[in-house]
Amino acid sequence: MNAFCLALTGLILFSCTTVFGQEKTVHSVYFDFDKDRIRQTELPNLLEFIQDIDTTRIETIEIFGYCDDRGKDQYNYALSERRAEAIKKEIINKGIRNKVIVTIEGKGRVMIDQDYAKDLTKLRQKNRRVDVILNFLEIPYEEQPGVYTQLNDTLREGDRVILQNIQFEQGRSRLKGKSKKELRQIAKELRKQPHLSFEIHGHICCTPKRYTEAFDKDTHKRELSHNRAKQVYEYLLTQKVDKKRMKFFGCGNIYPLNLTPDLDRRVEFLITE
Repeated sequence: MNAFCLALTGLILFSCTTVFGQEKTVHSVYFDFDKDRIRQTELPNLLEFIQDIDTTRIETIEIFGYCDDRGKDQYNYALSERRAEAIKKEIINKGIRNKVIVTIEGKGRVMIDQDYAKDLTKLRQKNRRVDVILNFLEIPYEEQPGVYTQLNDTLREGDRVILQNIQFEQGRSRLKGKSKKELRQIAKELRKQPHLSFEIHGHICCTPKRYTEAFDKDTHKRELSHNRAKQVYEYLLTQKVDKKRMKFFGCGNIYPLNLTPDLDRRVEFLITE
């Protein structure tokens, strides 16, 4: 982990008018064909997921069961619902409050186009699952000196800018279209302030405690925060921001803000000059 990735000390607050969108975390539990009993191999992962949850920040939990594309609809709706109920029972037994579970639904079959499926067996296995969706509370914040959510003409060395609208697909380092639009505006502001030099820090959240970095589905390596910071760096290069002004680092999950997952999964600038 690069030494340039420094923790923000104390409680970091933002403008009262700034409310970050509700964050969702999804954990999938996979089942054997035509079974509603949780696999023994899946139980440790589910237990670890539950143990890592900060229950004080959960607003609601949704549980959705699925089946692969084989069999009749009525049978698969019932099977997918039993799978969802099995997960509900397990997480309640592990200490999750029943009242925060607002949805338990069997979705039935997940249809696939067999003409285009490259690995039908693997795809069907991924569709035999239950998704546990955690919805976290939205929290408004007040601003503190030295920490900002947008660029301004008063920035100086040591200030941080959290890029609140830079978003990525879950588990991936590719920028979303809206994020590219936001970065174009950021690049425009940076060109107006050519004296600013900065580091781009990528951060992640919601990984098992034994890991400090997350797996990137795009590169198949455990380097997600690094790759997200790199994506921002490379996109700014295309927008004519001088590379001599920028460096990028992946900070993993070492420096959470301990506010919401949305803020822990972030890219930020550290002004260095």
